[in-house]
Amino acid sequence: MDGFVLSIDQGTTGTTALVFDRAARVRGRGYSEFTQHYTQPGWVEHDALEIWRVSLSAASEALASAGVEARSLRAVGITNQRETVVAWERSTGLPVARAIVWQDRRTAAACDELKARGLEETIREKTGLVLDPYFSGTKMKWLLDNTEHLRARAARGEVVFGTIDSWLVWKLTGGRAHATDPSNASRTLLFNIRKLRWDDELLALFGVPREALPEVRPSSSLFGETEPSVFFGARVPVAGVAGDQQAALFGQACYDGGMVKNTYGTGSFLLMNTGREIVPSRAGLLTTVAWQVGGESAEYALEGSIFITGAAVQWLRDGLQIIERADETERLARALDSNEGVYFVPALAGLGAPHWDAYARGAIVGLTRGTTRAHLARAALESMCYQTRDVVEAMERDSGIRLKEVRVDGGAVGNSFLMQFQADILGVAVVVPEVTETTAAGAAYLAGLAVGFWEDRREIAARWRVARRYEPRMKEDERERLHRRWLRAVERARDWAREEE
Repeated sequence: MDGFVLSIDQGTTGTTALVFDRAARVRGRGYSEFTQHYTQPGWVEHDALEIWRVSLSAASEALASAGVEARSLRAVGITNQRETVVAWERSTGLPVARAIVWQDRRTAAACDELKARGLEETIREKTGLVLDPYFSGTKMKWLLDNTEHLRARAARGEVVFGTIDSWLVWKLTGGRAHATDPSNASRTLLFNIRKLRWDDELLALFGVPREALPEVRPSSSLFGETEPSVFFGARVPVAGVAGDQQAALFGQACYDGGMVKNTYGTGSFLLMNTGREIVPSRAGLLTTVAWQVGGESAEYALEGSIFITGAAVQWLRDGLQIIERADETERLARALDSNEGVYFVPALAGLGAPHWDAYARGAIVGLTRGTTRAHLARAALESMCYQTRDVVEAMERDSGIRLKEVRVDGGAVGNSFLMQFQADILGVAVVVPEVTETTAAGAAYLAGLAVGFWEDRREIAARWRVARRYEPRMKEDERERLHRRWLRAVERARDWAREEE
């Protein structure tokens, strides 16, 4: 079957676009970063119009590098930074304010208020989520409360809300489709994951009018067609949408219950496929919709969301300016025989799973006169692995499944020190696939399945291949000692920013 699928992977710091052929090979790629706006401590914002321009630019670059014209595409898939919220005018398609990013902590007090009212268990039962500023519902409420006339305009249907996938679907289709999928909807605190629809009780609780929200369609289905005037003169089905971490689970071919992947990006996200079973978490994890393919039942996952992993290395580069490039960290880490007692808890945006502390802040402990930038680089890399272990232990408790391996992807998998230390501190194999851009691949697969470009998941799974496998080498007593000290460091970072009574 001729043709190609374009995947737009709209991330936190940039947009990647990849062109896939039917053999699931990457034929072309484009990438462009965009501006991060830190307007107040704990606030993170994006310009949605800049994201749109950057996404189009990345798509154009990917098509050019593949030598492919847009009319040769069979489908477009979208995957996105999930909880980030945009509000825009229905008539003009212009944002009414900057997007509030998933990392933003401005609604921590609003979450505390809802907890104090005893509402967290009701919300968790319906949504599978904890009450944390991470999710979209309190961001929408903040925009409605703090943007002039927005609540009245939203109630009249003049202004609409969406996560970034909805924004891109709207722009790609020339404003004809205002839609999302269950994986993104399930991150809003407004979506009932059992009934697969917006929940009236939750909408009333957060004060979000139903008229402002997108239609929820299956992750692999027709969302609309691209508008030729904005998409390189071509009409192409937009046929796959999924939040970035669910897309990575799909791209890793984790189609059976108990399979786990970890994506290393700005943050890190572990997901375990639980099939069509909704597994409630009592260990600090999230229960989320993984995807819905066509008319099939939705499938679910347990998720551990770690807010800061790769972003810790970016901070060493851009904030402290002690490295020039992220890949320097591997050489620096290998220059030491051990961490020499230095630990970095990168709670730069609070702590996510399984700790869920919006008031935690970053901490570096164990410093001595002998501490160098090599220690900080190694501590940043090790922190990714310790945080991952915290989530894996919670996942095993919730699911009753002892992991045998973790499939990994994302930018950091090229760091062999990090991957080996991850295997060592987990005590299980860490497996790197040949195609590591699994987030974009997952969106492409969902789109391709919807238009018959790929026949079924078995065909996709057959194309998944191992590039490298890391087996644990560390002795168990050393593994446990290092992790115990990490947990002591975490305790020192917790609750740091809470105002004293």
